[in-house]
Amino acid sequence: QVQLAESGGGSVQTGGSLILSCAASGFTSRSRRVSWFRQAPGKEREGVACLYTVDGSTLTADSVKGRFTISQDNAKSTVYLQMNSLKPEDTAMYYCAADVPPYRGPWTRIPGYRYWGQGTQVTVSS
Repeated sequence: QVQLAESGGGSVQTGGSLILSCAASGFTSRSRRVSWFRQAPGKEREGVACLYTVDGSTLTADSVKGRFTISQDNAKSTVYLQMNSLKPEDTAMYYCAADVPPYRGPWTRIPGYRYWGQGTQVTVSS
């Protein structure tokens, strides 16, 4: 059974940093697409960053480019989201999502992911 377990959320002040972790288990394929999404109250869920485990290539949303970095630790089957220079508008529930090839649409397409974590809250205060 596939499971995604997020951790690392919390509360920080503007300009602070957090690192989120997404630990995957139960996958039979070493090739997968792992992404972080976020959803603020009253807003739609949006893609933040994506990583393809087969080659480590990444994609990042313009809204967080230069501040957020997605990376992986293959040995631990874990994908990280390093978040720096946090702003109040980064406050949201952050979700890890994953899927295996063949991928269904662009990385920002929510129905393209069959597996989701429970989410971890990030709160940035001014």
